[in-house]
Amino acid sequence: MHALNMPTTNQGIVVRKTLNSYLIGFGEAHVECTLSTRLKKDPNADPVVVGDVVVWNEAAQITGVLPRRNRLSRRGAVPTPGAYAREQVIAANVDQVVPVFAAANPRPAWTLLDRTLVSAESADIPALVILTKLDLVEGRPEAEEIEAVAAEYRAIGYAVVLTSTVTGRGLDELNARLAGRLSALVGKSGTGKTSLLNALDPGLGARVQALSKATGKGRHTTTTSEIFALPSGGSLVDTPGIREFGLWDVDEDDLAWFFPEMRPYLGRCRFGLDCRHDEEPGCAIRKAVMDGRISPYRYQSYLKMRVEP
Repeated sequence: MHALNMPTTNQGIVVRKTLNSYLIGFGEAHVECTLSTRLKKDPNADPVVVGDVVVWNEAAQITGVLPRRNRLSRRGAVPTPGAYAREQVIAANVDQVVPVFAAANPRPAWTLLDRTLVSAESADIPALVILTKLDLVEGRPEAEEIEAVAAEYRAIGYAVVLTSTVTGRGLDELNARLAGRLSALVGKSGTGKTSLLNALDPGLGARVQALSKATGKGRHTTTTSEIFALPSGGSLVDTPGIREFGLWDVDEDDLAWFFPEMRPYLGRCRFGLDCRHDEEPGCAIRKAVMDGRISPYRYQSYLKMRVEP
């Protein structure tokens, strides 16, 4: 049974999170809760996110969080100079991560996509890549680039759907890939996500925007996340727009493992597992790049992440 339909009293899934407030769904009902004092141990960390299965008491306070089967995280902003970076959990217990990027306006940031995919790989969560606004590049050289990049990611093993809400391209395939799954949408503002949501469910984009405005935050600063049901039977976790995706809990020595196309070459370098895959002689991954078996753009993303995780 999907978590959204759990009938157990005082146990349900967090379907909306705003500042200091959580909407919990159980069966067909909902309850608005706050955090109990016991869970407010760290003022800079939030122990509850959308997708969490929680329990609450008679005072409508969340008193516990059940173990997560997964979580999508990034490195949060450092609150004060000299402070340690903290984990920012974006969503929990999801079936797939869905990075959304525009084919144009703005141009896709492939390094940001790679960071999102590495984070999904490190959490063992499947990923579905969506490219929107394909109508803006039709008949232009940029269209060839988009098609070529999409082919590279598909060759690695990622599902990629090219969409346009103007022409309807890819929408049926996208609906099919979202059906029956809880999917976490992540991406920068301005990628056409609102139009895409409206195409999947008329009025959904407007409801998402209305919720963001209700929080009193700007486009890039809203802290609102919410799960929205789709007519297809699936559900979407809409998350705030992100400008960067710092890696969390990904050791630089393990980074190559989270690039699936690099895994077959790990341990085959002259220096074995001690190879950094940068300038060492006899590196199997560098040779695979030169032989065209690994994308040079993905390899450059790997090198950048080693320096700036």
